[in-house]
Amino acid sequence: MQEKIMAERRQERRTPADLAVQISGRDANGITFRQSATASSISKGGALLSGLSQELRSGDLLWVEHQQRKARFRIVRVRDSQSKRETQAAVQRLAKDECPWSLF
Repeated sequence: MQEKIMAERRQERRTPADLAVQISGRDANGITFRQSATASSISKGGALLSGLSQELRSGDLLWVEHQQRKARFRIVRVRDSQSKRETQAAVQRLAKDECPWSLF
């Protein structure tokens, strides 16, 4: 039911994908980090990032880089993926940055 509600609020259709990305920013403790992650369920305006090892919070900003294209995203929601103690984060691209995925 939760996924259906989230899908109804989305303004764009999501495309299934498994894109290798680099993310960077500050974690919940204010420490800068850079790591690899996977972007899935992507659209021009957002994605689901998986494989995150940092403690992150909703509202924080991240840089997401894919194939040398970089954009800033705001974290909308963070959850435990329940696998290997890694975290997932739903992110939304800041409007003034160009979409880093070449699929659109």
